[in-house]
Amino acid sequence: MTDLTALTLAKALDGLKSKQFSSVELTGAFNAAIAGARVLNAFVVETPEKALEMAKASDARRASGKAGRLDGAPLGIKDLYCTRGVRTTACSGILGDFTPTYESTVTQNLWDEGAVMLGKLNMDEFAMGSSNETSHFGNVINPWRRKGDNQGLTPGGSSGGSAASVAANLCLAATASDTGGSIRQPAAFTGTVGIKPTYGRASRYGMVAFASSLDQAGPIARTVEDSAILLEVMCSHDPKDSTSLNIRTPDWRQDVRKGVRGMKIGIPKEYRIDGLSDEIDALWQQGIKWLKEAGATIVDISLPHTKYALPAYYIVAPAEASSNLARYDGMRYGARVEGGNLTQTYEGTRASGFGKEVQRRLMIGTYVLSSGYYDAYYLRAQKVRTRIFQDFVDAFGQCDAILTPACPSPAFAFGEKSGDPVEMYLNDVFTVTANLAGLPGIAVPAGLSASGLPLGLQVIGKALDEAACFRVGGALEDAAGFVAKPDRWW
Repeated sequence: MTDLTALTLAKALDGLKSKQFSSVELTGAFNAAIAGARVLNAFVVETPEKALEMAKASDARRASGKAGRLDGAPLGIKDLYCTRGVRTTACSGILGDFTPTYESTVTQNLWDEGAVMLGKLNMDEFAMGSSNETSHFGNVINPWRRKGDNQGLTPGGSSGGSAASVAANLCLAATASDTGGSIRQPAAFTGTVGIKPTYGRASRYGMVAFASSLDQAGPIARTVEDSAILLEVMCSHDPKDSTSLNIRTPDWRQDVRKGVRGMKIGIPKEYRIDGLSDEIDALWQQGIKWLKEAGATIVDISLPHTKYALPAYYIVAPAEASSNLARYDGMRYGARVEGGNLTQTYEGTRASGFGKEVQRRLMIGTYVLSSGYYDAYYLRAQKVRTRIFQDFVDAFGQCDAILTPACPSPAFAFGEKSGDPVEMYLNDVFTVTANLAGLPGIAVPAGLSASGLPLGLQVIGKALDEAACFRVGGALEDAAGFVAKPDRWW
C-alpha cells in the first residue's frame, strides 16, 4: 500500500470511497506520523483515541451508505477553534486549561460531514504574529530547511502549526484563520495552498476573537482542489454570527480546472515595493507569463492607497484586540493570579497570562482608542480602509482577479526578525489589503528559492468571487507543477 499520509485530500476520499483502505487505517497512519514528528511542535493537543473513535464511526457510516462529503478524512484543527471537550487556548497562557462545552460552527460543519479530528494545532498567541514565535507552547518548526543548513526556520504565522502539519504529512488538511495574512503567508512558507474567503462566508462563532472585522476562517491544504473541497464544507450561513452572509456556498471544486482563458488579470504597480527580493520578483513575472500562456489577458492596475494598508491594519487590528481581549480577566474562566484586591488580580492575571507581543498590541490598541487619540488614529485608519476598498472596486472594473507575490521573502530563521517588530510586521505587506477590504485571497506554491525554500503567489478576487481565485490558482498550480516536499529530517 502507498504511504497513506502522502495522499491528497481528494485522493484519500476517493480511496475511502472505493474501499482501498479504511478510515481507521488512514487515521492510524496519521496518529503514528504525529507521534514521530513531535520535534516540529505542530500539535499542542493530540487526540489519537478520539480520532480512532471518529474513524470507526465513519467506516460504519460508509458501510451503511450514509457517508458525508469528508467522511473518514483526518484533519488538524487550529487551536483558535473551540472544540467541545478538547482544550482550546489560542496558544495563550491566560486561558489555562480552558475546555469548551460547545463547538465552533466551522468545526461542527466538518464533523457533520464526517471529518476526523487528529488534534489541536499550534499557532501564534491569539493569532498575533507572523512567525509562530509568540505561542505559549513554543515555536513550530518548519519542516523545510535551507540547502546545506540545519538552522530551524519559521513556518510563518499565525497558522504555523496548520501549515507545518500539512507540509510534513501529519494531516490531510487543516483549518486555519486569517486576520492579516495568517493563512496565506504560512502556506507560502511551507509549499502548501491556503485560501481566505470573503469576509462573512465562514462563521466566526466559536473562534477565539482577535480582530472581529478582519478575522476569517479558511483551510490550508496540499492542492488547490483540496482547499476547495474543505472550504465548501467550512463555509455556511450562521445566525449565531451577525456578520455571517446568508448566501449559498458554490461548488468551488468544479472551478479549479476551468482555466483562465478570457479572464483579465490585474497587476498592481504599487506591489513593486522597495526591498522585494529579485527571486520573488522573478517568480511574479513567471506567474504573469504562465497566465498569459494559459489564455488570460494581463492588465496593469493601480491600488494607490496600498502604502497606507499596513499602518491602517496595525491600528484597526490592535484596537479591536484591545476590546476583544478585555474579557480575559481571571474572573470567569482560564488562568488566575490572585491579588490583594480586584485590580491587582486583573493586573497580575493579564501580566502573567499574556505574552509580550499580545501585550504590545493591546497597549497600541488601548492607546489608539483612548480619549483624544480616537479621531487621530482609529477613525482615520477606518477612513483609509474605506479608500483601500474603493481602490479594489475601481481596479475590478478593469480585471477579474489580481496577481501578486504572497510574501516579500521565503521562510526565515527564528530570531532573524523577531527582534524588530516593524520588520516582522512587513511580512504581511502583500496580504493585509485583502483583509481590510474583506476580499478572498489564495496563496499557491509556485517555485523554490535559490536556497531550496518554497515561494508562493497570491491571487485576490472580487468579493464573493472565490471561483476566480480557484480558477487562477488552479492554472498557476498546473503551470508551476510544484511537487517539491521537504526532506525528512525529523
